[in-house]
Amino acid sequence: MQVLEAAVAVNPWPLRRERAAELAERYPHAAEMLRLYQALTVVQETAYRISSHQNIAAAATEYVLPGVIDATVEAGPRALRDGVIALYASANLEDMIQSWLDQQPLNPFETYLARASASPLLEVVTPHPDPPPQRGREFETESSRTRCPNCGALPQLSYFAVSGEALVSGPRYLVCSRCATNWIFSRMTCAGCGESNGTKLPIYQEHEHFPHARVDGCQSCHKYLLTFDLRRDTRAVPVVDEIAALPLDLYARDQGLTKITLNLMGN
Repeated sequence: MQVLEAAVAVNPWPLRRERAAELAERYPHAAEMLRLYQALTVVQETAYRISSHQNIAAAATEYVLPGVIDATVEAGPRALRDGVIALYASANLEDMIQSWLDQQPLNPFETYLARASASPLLEVVTPHPDPPPQRGREFETESSRTRCPNCGALPQLSYFAVSGEALVSGPRYLVCSRCATNWIFSRMTCAGCGESNGTKLPIYQEHEHFPHARVDGCQSCHKYLLTFDLRRDTRAVPVVDEIAALPLDLYARDQGLTKITLNLMGN
């Protein structure tokens, strides 16, 4: 059983909401999902007002999930709306969220509801800002470095940070798909299996529409994730930009690759 123990000072949701609005105007193909994400950030921001020492599944069910359902019904695509309404009428929602927290398999609608409701609470209790490099070195074994050092989940995406020095490249970070922990990771290593042979790590880019994004693939495990270069777009918010980068996901799938972790919107 996971319990809320503390709240962090930094609130990431206003920045994510602003970026989602910006990208919805720029990328019509992703506008519907980005507007849904905007609506969800308003609900998820309530995680900062939930008192500590509560069971996460219970708190998510009581305080966050009702707003997630309302936002989805109002702003989500029809198939998602219908799936969420059916779940609300038939499922034990707290048990569903607990199953997600326990990393048990769920169907796409269950995963969406549970993740949208519980992940902001996990993020609240995760240490921020980004962990320093020495923390990443505590988890340098082959079996653990591709998983979150905080909760053990798989990465959602990666990004290159801005170094602050003109001729110095920033480090590469992975971002946890569950609690949003960031941890430093090798530049030329597969985040799925740890492959480090550069000849087996294809990179795909679409410079015209997504100059700051790319597909990092692996021919050993046939997995991929999206990587964002904050040096190329300092306004980028990777967790939001990933939703807009759906064409890169589609291209990666055409190459026979499977995403390490689908994002909140199922892509």
